[in-house]
Amino acid sequence: MAYNIIPLTELISQFERLPGIGRKTAQRLAFSILEQPPENAEKFAEALLNARRKIHFCKVCQGLTDSEICGICGDNRRDRGVICVVAEPRDVMAFERTREYQGLYHVLHGVISPLDGITPDQLRIKELMSRLGSDEVREIIMATNPTVEGEATASYLSRLIKPMGIKVTRLAYGIPVGGDLEYADEFTLARALEGRNEI
Repeated sequence: MAYNIIPLTELISQFERLPGIGRKTAQRLAFSILEQPPENAEKFAEALLNARRKIHFCKVCQGLTDSEICGICGDNRRDRGVICVVAEPRDVMAFERTREYQGLYHVLHGVISPLDGITPDQLRIKELMSRLGSDEVREIIMATNPTVEGEATASYLSRLIKPMGIKVTRLAYGIPVGGDLEYADEFTLARALEGRNEI
């Protein structure tokens, strides 16, 4: 007879559904939960349910929030003339960790990818365009990943926005800090040259 505990199997299956979690990691996570005191497991479950129930999209930037407008959009100290366009909510967190950017964001929730069946109308482009109606916005920073899909999305948006007289910029990509030139591909080196700054 096989060693099969149905609740444990179900817990492992749920962890496996998460991106980047394979069978062995899912098993480790499941056993870790079972080794916790019951009150810790209950706190974990409650935090999971709370996050799912309370977090939704900001009505302005389409980022994640637990209120009507996120803390960034509601902060009057932020530069309202600059909007950084990102593909996913986690990209906002990455920029905020730098503590360098003081403008606003717009989250597309994906990138254009015809092979995956993702077209522009499935992204939050309409919401972005409605934000550009005011004279307040002077620059849009395209911060999608430097992939074929990310570049196609940035190019598509740039063609929509430039006729409005708004400056459209792209993040500079190139050699990472600590990287060796001999290992960089031609595309990365070309991007590094394009994004060079005066010293």
